[in-house]
Parts: sequence; C-alpha cells; structure tokens
Amino acid sequence: MGPDVRVRFAPSPTGFLHVGGARTALFNWLYARHHGGVFILRIEDTDSSRSTDANVEMILDALRWLELDWDEGPPTPGYRQTQRLPLYRAAAERLVQGGRAYYCDCPPAQLEAERKAAEARKETFRYSGRCRDRGLTAGALRLRIPDTGATVVEDLINGRVEFDHRQLDDWILVRTDGTPTYNFCVVVDDVDMRISHVIRGNDHLSNTPKQVLCYEALGFPVPVFAHVSLILGADRARLSKRHGATSVQAYRDEGIMPEALVNYLVRLGWSHGDQEIFSRAELIERFDIKGVSASGAVFDQTKLEWLSQEYIKRADRARLAALVRPFIAEAGLPAPDDARLAPMLDTLRERAKTLREMVEVGRFYFERPSGYDEAARAKLFTATGAERLDVLIDRLPAVEPFAATAIEALYRELVAAMQLKLVDLAQLTRLAITGRTASPPLFDVLALLGRDEVLTRLRAARQAIGAPA
Repeated sequence: MGPDVRVRFAPSPTGFLHVGGARTALFNWLYARHHGGVFILRIEDTDSSRSTDANVEMILDALRWLELDWDEGPPTPGYRQTQRLPLYRAAAERLVQGGRAYYCDCPPAQLEAERKAAEARKETFRYSGRCRDRGLTAGALRLRIPDTGATVVEDLINGRVEFDHRQLDDWILVRTDGTPTYNFCVVVDDVDMRISHVIRGNDHLSNTPKQVLCYEALGFPVPVFAHVSLILGADRARLSKRHGATSVQAYRDEGIMPEALVNYLVRLGWSHGDQEIFSRAELIERFDIKGVSASGAVFDQTKLEWLSQEYIKRADRARLAALVRPFIAEAGLPAPDDARLAPMLDTLRERAKTLREMVEVGRFYFERPSGYDEAARAKLFTATGAERLDVLIDRLPAVEPFAATAIEALYRELVAAMQLKLVDLAQLTRLAITGRTASPPLFDVLALLGRDEVLTRLRAARQAIGAPA
C-alpha cells in the first residue's frame, strides 16, 4: 500500500493519555509502519474549557515515552483544530450552497421538551426537521439526513454494520455561536489530511453513519473504518479510574518498562499464535488490523508486570541504569556512577517487576540500613552472633581481591573452622549489611558494596548487639 496508507491518532487534550487511547495510537502506528504509510498526530482541542497546552504536552510526552513517533503533527502548525477554523467554515458554506445543510433556530428548551417526550414514549429522539425548508440564513447548521434507506459500513474488525436512516438525526454541524461540532471537524480534517483508514475505539462506531453521510454530502470518498474494542476492567466494565491506574503516565510513574506497556497493549485484542513477547520489528512485520478481535479485552495488571520484568531482564545495562536513576532520585537516595550502578542492577533483574521496585528491593545498595528485621534480629543478633561478626570484621580486610569468589572462599573457610553451615554465617551477614533476610546473592552484594562499606555496616551491626568490636 505504501504512502497511500494515511492514518491518524486524534486525542482531545483534556487530561492524561488513557491506555485505551495509547492502544489506539499504537494500532494506527503499527498499521502505518507495516504498510510503509504515514502516521499523523492531530490534536482535537475545540473544547476550550478543558483543552490546555499542558495537556497537549502530556500527550506528546506519553507518545514519545512509548516511542510512537509521528510523521506529521505538532509542533508543525495546522495539526490542532483551533488552527483550522477557516477550513470548517468553508466546508459548512459548501454544504449550505449544495443544499445538503440548513439553518435551524429551534429554541433549545423546545428541543429538550421533545427529547423528553420521546423518552417517555420509549422512542429514539429524532429532530422533526421543521426548519429544513424555511430558508433561514442564521442559527445552528444541520446536516440533511435522508428520510429513508440505510448507511452501510464495512468495518475491518466488526464486519458489515448497517444504520437505518430513520434512527438518525439531522445532526448539528455548527452551533449557533459559530463553533463547529466534533463530528463535523473530524470529517473535514480527515478529508483535508487525506486519511485512508480510520482506526479508533468502537465507542465511536455510533458516530460513523453521521460522518459517512457528511463525507458523501461534501462529495469526498469515505475512508476505510476499523473500530477497536474497548479495554475492560476485571469486572468486564469499561476500564476506568475505579479499576486503578489507567493512564500511560501512571504506569510510567509506577516504573513499568515502556516496551512492556507497548507489548501488552498490542496483545489486548491481537495475537500472533502463542507468542507473548515481541520486538518492535516483529510487531511492525506481523501486525494486521484484521486480526484484532471485536470482543472487549480485560486489562490484567499481573500480566503487564510480568512483561515488565521480562523486559527488565533483557534491558541493556546502560539503558536500564538511565531508566532507574529518576526513581533513585525520587526516593531521595544517592546514586553511584554507572560503572557501579549497572552491576548492582544486574543482581536485581530477577527480583523486580518495575523500575520503582528495583529501587526498593535494592535500597541497601544506596543507603545503610536504618533498622533490622525484628524477627531475624532476635534470632541472629545474639552473643554468638557478636562473636561471629568479630571474626568477619577481623578477617575481611585481608581478602584480595575483594571479589565475590574470594569472599566466598573466606566464608567457606570460616564455617568449616567454626563447624557451621554456610547459611548461618551468610544470614547473619545479610541482616547486618541489608537489614533484611532476603537479598541477591550475598557475595555479589558484598563485592559490589566494597570492602570499606561492608566493614562499616558490620561494625554498626556489631555495635547494635552490644559491646563494640
């Protein structure tokens, strides 16, 4: 298909980017990249009461974090609806001149009364069309909908969908104050940007017949539609804040790996055999919008975290260090240089599902323990424990090099001489060094902390038991 494929993601900047919107952006991006087409970012900011520049930047930042680059869009002018008002006015005039739209001055109170009356009769409200032939030159501008027939949409995901015109309204294109409505702007923008395929959430499916009739009234070809199922919570209701985190920013703040969120979102409703983990190149090669399910997909936080850990395990050392640093800073902890940080993180890859969790489980790398696990302290910080710490404090300075294998050799020598199990001396050391009973492999931890820091912590633990060494 090549450059003839032109798709768009058109968010409204009213808040953070929802994961449902991110998945829609991802499907559009993959479709464009798979076909060698063009991915356009358009900002639908006509809701002046809620659309802000700060919200626009949050959306752009979320897309950049997901590495969904756009071929056309901000900051280039002309990709925000508020910059395109002359286009809407020209299209409205074209519809009026062609007899496909008319002005209506029906009072809102009258229309609301008619709507309530229809609801009382359990009927769908449909504007009566009383202003169709009055020849008004001002008011709200309505599209003239055929009284008979149907609009048929061949949806790439949902198949053939038919909309009876008797159930449609002569919907408003331009309000009485001159502002264009959402459905009208979308059509004009898609025509102007030569959009070939409209891939969006199926909550927009009900808008499609209105938009198709508007395309036809303007005399332009209708794009191909694909309406993606909604993302559901565990209760199979539409995913919302009551289910927990729902925005890309929230998952970023949790420390989810960006490629994990991409991988997870694309698998919500799309699959390729039993494969769970995809590289970016594999997704581009294999993605097919026709393979997206029409059924709603349930968001599984546990699965997302599993994927995040898989990507943590596979991450390049330098990149992982760069991703973790902001979380170390947020925790108020000092961070070592990359030469020391990268191997520390290597020991945590199997123990953390998120970048934030890496900092928590590896906190002992960045600060000395402020206390000790109470149950372990009662068991290990005894007179016998003090004697064993004294031996370690005496013998560790002579270990050369201060590396995991040499440290382990000393411990095995000591436990043989003391007639202990290795775990006895190791658990005492682990508690003294980390304040915890669980950690990455102990000898790796000791080597990474360095001789001076290890001795400082052992002496602090010895002092916590009683008489100083």
